[in-house]
Amino acid sequence: MSEVTTADLEEVRRLKSRYFRYVDTKRWDALRTVFADDAVFDGFAFATAGPDAFVAGVAAYLDGIESVHQGFMPDLRPWDDGRIRGVWSMFDRLVWEPGSRGYKGVDLPGQWGITGYGHYEEEYRRTADGWRICFMRLTRLRVEPLVGSGYDVPAYDLPRLTPDWLD
Repeated sequence: MSEVTTADLEEVRRLKSRYFRYVDTKRWDALRTVFADDAVFDGFAFATAGPDAFVAGVAAYLDGIESVHQGFMPDLRPWDDGRIRGVWSMFDRLVWEPGSRGYKGVDLPGQWGITGYGHYEEEYRRTADGWRICFMRLTRLRVEPLVGSGYDVPAYDLPRLTPDWLD
C-alpha cells in the first residue's frame, strides 16, 4: 500500500476542479482524461456504462444547455490500497430554451432550467498518468425547477474562460 501525501490530496483537488471546468466549457476529450479506464458512475440522468459512455452521455445531455457547476468543501481521506475517497458539496445551474425539456421525467410548462444542490461521492486511484476518478456518484439534496420569468437576461459583454489556460 502506498502512502497518500498532502501533495496527492492537492492533485485530487485539482483533478476535480478540471472536471467541473471541462464540463462547463464542454471540453469532452479533456473531460475523459480525469477518469480511470474502469471508472464506475451512479446517480446521473443518462447512460454511464464506463467513462466513454459517461462522457458521451454528458455531452448529449448538455447539448443546448448552459451549465454552471461548482464543487466546494472537499472532505478527502486516504483509503485502502493507497486510494483516496472524498465527498464534495456541489451546486449546479442548468439553463435551456424555455419549454424545450424537463428534468428527470418532470416537464413543467415554461421550464427553462434547474438549480441543484447536493454532493459528489468519489474515489480516486493513482494511475501511470496520475490520480484519476475511479468512482463517481452524484447525489442531490434539492432540485429547484426554473419556470416563468427570469430566462431572458441582458446580453452582458463578459470575458469568457480561456479553455486551455492551464493546459
